[in-house]
Amino acid sequence: MIQLCFLLSAVTIDHVTLTVLPANNVESGTDVILRCEASVSQSLSQTLTYFFRLLQNDQVIYTKNISTSVMEHSLSSARVSNSGHYQCSVHIYDKHKMSNSLSLSVTGLQTPMLKVKSDIVSEGEDITATCSAPEETGNMIFYFFENDLEVKRVTSNSNSVKTILTTQKRTEIYLQCAYMVMMHPNAGFSNKSNKVKVIVRDLDVITPQISISPKGNVVEGDMVQITCKVNYPSDLELYLTKNNTVLHESHTTFRKSLVVRAEDSGEYVCKAEKGSVQKMAVSPLHVAELFSKPILRMSPDEVFEGERFTLTCSSNVISSVKIGKADIKYVLLKDGQRISAVAKYEDTASPATNGKYYCMATAKKVYKTSSLHDVKAKVPVSAPVVYAVDEVIVGKTFRISCEAENGTLPITYTLLKTRIPVAHRRVVEAADRAIFNITSISFPEDINTFTCQAYNGGSSFSKTSEPLRAPVIVPVSRPVLEPKELTVTEGSDLPLICRVHQGTYPITFTWYHNRVMLLSSIQKLRSLEGRHVIKDIDRDQRGDYYCEASNYASEPKKSYPARIGVSLAQWKKAVIGVFCILLLVAIVIVLTVFFKNMSHQRRQKQEAELSVKPSRPKSGDPMRISLTLDIEDNTTLNGTPCVMGRNVWSENVSGSDSDDHTDEESELVQPQEVDPSREVPEMKSIEPEYSVQHTEIQVSTPGELRSLNHTNLPFEHDHNRQ
Repeated sequence: MIQLCFLLSAVTIDHVTLTVLPANNVESGTDVILRCEASVSQSLSQTLTYFFRLLQNDQVIYTKNISTSVMEHSLSSARVSNSGHYQCSVHIYDKHKMSNSLSLSVTGLQTPMLKVKSDIVSEGEDITATCSAPEETGNMIFYFFENDLEVKRVTSNSNSVKTILTTQKRTEIYLQCAYMVMMHPNAGFSNKSNKVKVIVRDLDVITPQISISPKGNVVEGDMVQITCKVNYPSDLELYLTKNNTVLHESHTTFRKSLVVRAEDSGEYVCKAEKGSVQKMAVSPLHVAELFSKPILRMSPDEVFEGERFTLTCSSNVISSVKIGKADIKYVLLKDGQRISAVAKYEDTASPATNGKYYCMATAKKVYKTSSLHDVKAKVPVSAPVVYAVDEVIVGKTFRISCEAENGTLPITYTLLKTRIPVAHRRVVEAADRAIFNITSISFPEDINTFTCQAYNGGSSFSKTSEPLRAPVIVPVSRPVLEPKELTVTEGSDLPLICRVHQGTYPITFTWYHNRVMLLSSIQKLRSLEGRHVIKDIDRDQRGDYYCEASNYASEPKKSYPARIGVSLAQWKKAVIGVFCILLLVAIVIVLTVFFKNMSHQRRQKQEAELSVKPSRPKSGDPMRISLTLDIEDNTTLNGTPCVMGRNVWSENVSGSDSDDHTDEESELVQPQEVDPSREVPEMKSIEPEYSVQHTEIQVSTPGELRSLNHTNLPFEHDHNRQ
């Protein structure tokens, strides 16, 4: 077996180059070559197939498979449509590469050529014109000019276009055209084409003629003939019109006959049309009235159900030469149905007579119709009903409504108070209501003084309503709380009574304690008095109480506060009394024992101090003396331990008071003034023989005793200074 192995060369595209020859910017008509060259590297020397694609503005315009690395594409006589951005791409096996992008700009547009089908046309005849630029390519917009004025614009996907131009009335016109390439608006407009002269012939030959017979003194009912004549042989349309209404149509001369009326007066037009050309002739016609348009009158102008009314149809004779008054015949119609053949009609108003009436007058085959007259019998107003729109509260504003069930609008309502008018309302629309605003009333019975009258113009008298009946709410007066001031015993019941002088039932009573609502106290009663009982009152419930009363008037009133005191229960008072007595006894016992102990200790100390031995003074030393005061037990005085002896003179009890004294030495204490307020007893004369003075005083409190015991007398201070 022989195996053939085909080896593929390794290929890489180095780069692709695009070149525009002779230049990137050229004039229109220049031959341009687009050259695309690929540079390729390969591992084996073998022939490659190159697939080239040429793109203009990203659109492929040319492709080619060749075995060479260079591809050229020629643009013969380049045009503006060839301008744009160009690129080329190369495919080899699975390799692909794009070239650089180059711009080609072609300037200058070919001057177009204009041709017409016929250069001589009649007025209104169409002109067929063709504009072309054979050497240009691409989509174009063509412009057509008549005497240098643009008259039409046509888009084409080729370099030529044919169109129809409509001419106006002129002796001769000059036509031209130009174009622009749609994809290259920057290239601008081309030059205008050659001028083509077109001669337009006038079509006065189709101008019609109009005549009316008879020419004057035409009266309603006369026969009139209108002739419309034209001398053009064929291909023509002929019309007779009046006030934009076509009366007759033909293709040749015709005559129109009609019995005229006054409204036929005016201008008649005979119009001839050929294509877009119109020619016309006008003739006026005046038609005198034979009799006037009938008028239908009603008497009275307004009628109520049950009342008689009359309808009269009349017309005035204008052309008395033609007819007389008796020649005019009348017919009365209702809703298109004949109801009478006389000029006067009478009936009784009712719903059945309501409708649209008109009459018709006839003379010499001339018919004239009156305007429509709408007859609708009015309904008399019924007795109105008056009622209160809002709740009626004494002293507050409220509204009253007055309304009649039956009655043709408009209706005038009058509000009366004690039969005196106080306000008026006029109701025109069915949706409207007569509402009266009332400032207030002072008493409930005032509500019955209001009545209402209704009137809508009927021959009968106005209707009056019944007096206003409505519930009246009287606001509550200021309540009074009882009792006003009281002290109750703890544990008892406290009844609180709240009364009002006036107020509409039901009345809601509420009690408050120190401005806090008692939730269980709210009562809604049909009474002027409310009662609330506080069971087993305690001391936490003492304080200020007041009550509040209210009803549907929504004006709550509060009473003046009442101060309620709560005293202790008798057994609690007894317990407290016994406790206080026991407490006082315990205090007395404790104080007695305490002061006895203190007195015993002090007596022992004083006895020890009285055993001092005297010594003779040295020459020049001051006299030494020791004074003490005995403290005696005076507990029997007043039955309390509050009286005892007091030491008036203070002594140096401790031997360590001063280092300058010995146990055998005593210094003389010089006496000084004593404050009388301290109730210090008067001192006896002191003898030089070191005698000891004893005295007794009575003190009322242990505190004073302690004060004196700790106070140094003046000679002790002198002693210390020495």
